[in-house]
Amino acid sequence: MAKPTGRTLVAANRKARHDYVIEDVFEAGIVLMGTEVKALRAGRASLVDGWCEIDGNEAWLHGIHIPEYAQGTWTNHAPRRKRKLLLHRDEIDRLASKIHDKGQTIVPLSLYFLDGRAKVEIALARGKKDWDKRQALRERQDNLESQRAMRERRDR
Repeated sequence: MAKPTGRTLVAANRKARHDYVIEDVFEAGIVLMGTEVKALRAGRASLVDGWCEIDGNEAWLHGIHIPEYAQGTWTNHAPRRKRKLLLHRDEIDRLASKIHDKGQTIVPLSLYFLDGRAKVEIALARGKKDWDKRQALRERQDNLESQRAMRERRDR
């Protein structure tokens, strides 16, 4: 059987882009157990409550839900256990220095397979206020209305 190539998306955290201003994006490997990989290949995961923490010299991913593998036995994993992220030392140091600022956090954006290896895209983010969210929604609606008007004008 040929080795899988390309990027296969497993889960995306679409709400993160609504709730946070994304400042910097990193790609990290993730340490998984065998049954977790099989459950991910089945396309089941949730990043909604996920967040990252720098503990000492290591990065950890908390709160993501990878359900138990249906055909797993006593070797099955805990669905919400913390998982270690594989990052370079300078990336961990940069993230650790930035999250000490008020309002900064690290959130997962997507979980995917890249050439057969599980990867997670994490972002250094700043929380949005309610008025920021309303303003972004209003801008998106204005853009859609202007594009619709231009399309109608062009079709006449």
